[in-house]
Amino acid sequence: MCTVCGCGGDGATISDATGAAGSTHTHADGTTHSHPHAHGHPHAHSHGHEHAHGDGHPHHHGEPAGHGHAHHDRAHHDHAHDAHAPHEHAPHEAAGTLDYGRGPARAHAPGPSQARMVEIETGILAKNDGYAEQNRARFDAAGLLALNLLSGPGAGKTTLLVETLKALSGRIPAAVIEGDQQTDNDAARIRAVGAPAVQINTGKGCHLDAHMVGHALEKLPLPPGGVLFIENVGNLVCPAAFDLGESCRVTLISVTEGDDKPLKYPDIFQGADLVLITKADLAPHVDADLATLERNIARINPRAEILQVAARREGGLAPWLAWLDRARAARLDTLAARAEEAARALRAAAGHASPLLVPPALKEVKA
Repeated sequence: MCTVCGCGGDGATISDATGAAGSTHTHADGTTHSHPHAHGHPHAHSHGHEHAHGDGHPHHHGEPAGHGHAHHDRAHHDHAHDAHAPHEHAPHEAAGTLDYGRGPARAHAPGPSQARMVEIETGILAKNDGYAEQNRARFDAAGLLALNLLSGPGAGKTTLLVETLKALSGRIPAAVIEGDQQTDNDAARIRAVGAPAVQINTGKGCHLDAHMVGHALEKLPLPPGGVLFIENVGNLVCPAAFDLGESCRVTLISVTEGDDKPLKYPDIFQGADLVLITKADLAPHVDADLATLERNIARINPRAEILQVAARREGGLAPWLAWLDRARAARLDTLAARAEEAARALRAAAGHASPLLVPPALKEVKA
């Protein structure tokens, strides 16, 4: 798993919002990106990280491993399977199944013990969560609804975004961050419909992390009061572990993937606020059992809303577009209420201020 092998940042590159080339540089964290001029970096680049090499010896760089944590609006992760502890897989192994996800780390790597894997994961995710909070503060300041879109390859994320941006054009401002291991094909499709898009290429990494997204935000004109779509790398496993600072998580699954996919890959569904069943118009042609699929999604995550959509069918995105309107309105209401509460606190503080501390100009205004 990425939280153990540390594959996230190596070889990552980030384009600008127009796709134009510029000077390229690589940071100490492995992020490589280009820009035509110097710019400030709110994200520090002296990152600690840990990883285990193939020889089984874990190496530590920078800061020590962090502390236990829970993701923003996510359940705390309990993980493990000590390489030196007695195996407790007899019931499963007797049935022909080798279960390497039953220990505290919920994963396996040759060499490090389960305790060491948990320590490494805790440090990586704690560092990521710090960057996620920075991103979240930036989204709050801009009044943005930021959505993290997750799915396996081919579920239709980019097609959904293209058709969504067409529908929102002239009504709700939007911008996109695209994540793929290679190429800027998806960002080019987004820009072709008039929306600004930054492409993140993760290289060998199989997910976006909050630090990559923070760098992408430096290159992306954020639409105040609008929607930021973050299309994660197509992967049903690793992206689930990384908070990007998003307002909501949206998981996509197409009708062609099988109704038991939520049971096989539960993590990507557990953290979702919304699950979109895509390509619903193909269901009759692939013998998809949508009722069973929805039951399995609800079994893994009973709080997630589930919508069926079809990007290629006229009106097929209506439920999704209605959800976007509601989510954006709720987000703006929440931010407005928060600002009003802060303003009331400031007014209350001003009312209790000593007259000696009130500037002369303000005294004249009051008079």
